[in-house]
Amino acid sequence: MAAGGGTKAIIAALLANAGIAIAKFVGFLITGSSSMLAESVHSVADTSNQGLLLLGQKTARRQANIDHPFGYGRDRYFYSFIVALMLFTLGSAFALYEGIHKLQEPEALSSPLVAVVILVVAIGLETYSFRTAIVESRLIKGDATWWGFIRQSRTPELPVVLLEDAGALFGLVFALIGVGLATITGDPIWDAVGTLMIGVLLGVIAIILIIEMKSLLIGEGATPRELDTIVDEIAAGRIERVIHIKTQYMGPEELLVAAKVALTPGLSVEEVAQAIDDAEQRIRNKVPSARLIYLEPDLDRSIKATT
Repeated sequence: MAAGGGTKAIIAALLANAGIAIAKFVGFLITGSSSMLAESVHSVADTSNQGLLLLGQKTARRQANIDHPFGYGRDRYFYSFIVALMLFTLGSAFALYEGIHKLQEPEALSSPLVAVVILVVAIGLETYSFRTAIVESRLIKGDATWWGFIRQSRTPELPVVLLEDAGALFGLVFALIGVGLATITGDPIWDAVGTLMIGVLLGVIAIILIIEMKSLLIGEGATPRELDTIVDEIAAGRIERVIHIKTQYMGPEELLVAAKVALTPGLSVEEVAQAIDDAEQRIRNKVPSARLIYLEPDLDRSIKATT
């Protein structure tokens, strides 16, 4: 569900951004608006970003081999991190540069009505893309808040698309405000101000994504709820308790679970093996992403130390 929903949202965003980028560039060529130029580059960057997310999904499906025994699932984290960097450099940095340039050398807009029409149409297309991302995200976010979903999701594409689309929508509104005020007042400074607002907005979003994607790329463990479920399921049979446990997501849908466990004393080798097999099955039933499970039976030395 996570992978399919993410792909649908990515494709919707890619198609919307490609069409919007072309329209914005036409608007910039006609009007000379710096806000339109900043938004054009932003849409080109977003379109490229969606292509990178799709590429990450494709390369992550490669089979595990000797060099990469745990597979290539983290490719999706890597390409999402690249997307965050591109949003910062091509989106935020360019918009800030263009805004400062237009503040220093303001230029009057020509045919501002064209820019307004293009921006209004773009807002409609981005709204469709944003709505698609919201609908697909609801399938996996559960009862978490939207901020909690962005912070805790181990599937990188949907948080990336959500924040990109939100940034695009607000950026279009800022561009519309800048062009509108420049037209009403006759002062092109407002167009530059709108461009700077777009740059700051994209910078904030990019920094959030860089932090989150870096954390996923380095390696994050199971969520607190998942970890509690795993521990409960391990100790539900002949395993008395978990001595210690470590988890890590090797990819968005592949969780590694490694634990030392204390079993009921006096079990035969066959019974120990069966107890571990049963625990692994219980974990997979409750946490489907837990595909790599290593349970090591051990002595519970903490109990012996107290006796």
